[in-house]
Amino acid sequence: MTWQAIALTPDFAVSPQLAANDLAGVAAQGFKTVINNRPDGEGGGEQPTSPELARAAERVGLHYVYLPVVSGAITAAQVQAMRDALASLPGPTLAFCRSGARSAQMFGLTQSQD
Repeated sequence: MTWQAIALTPDFAVSPQLAANDLAGVAAQGFKTVINNRPDGEGGGEQPTSPELARAAERVGLHYVYLPVVSGAITAAQVQAMRDALASLPGPTLAFCRSGARSAQMFGLTQSQD
């Protein structure tokens, strides 16, 4: 399956689960940072692991952040970690989870005022 980015702003997009071989295309599309919001093992053995994705991201020059969140159980600390990543790493940024919805929710929470 081919990855698909859904732009939420000019500098931030979300995507369903990425595979290691998708990351070259992510870089080619101009993204500079990838945030993985999906916990390892959530999708079983078919899901690539964070270390595997981190190595693939490094090979193509992407910054990679592993910030796993469980749907329906997002914490204030996780939202702050996402804010910090967005503020400190180069954009544009592509975040992903199983469907992209959790990543979109995380982004929305980073935009709200405390």
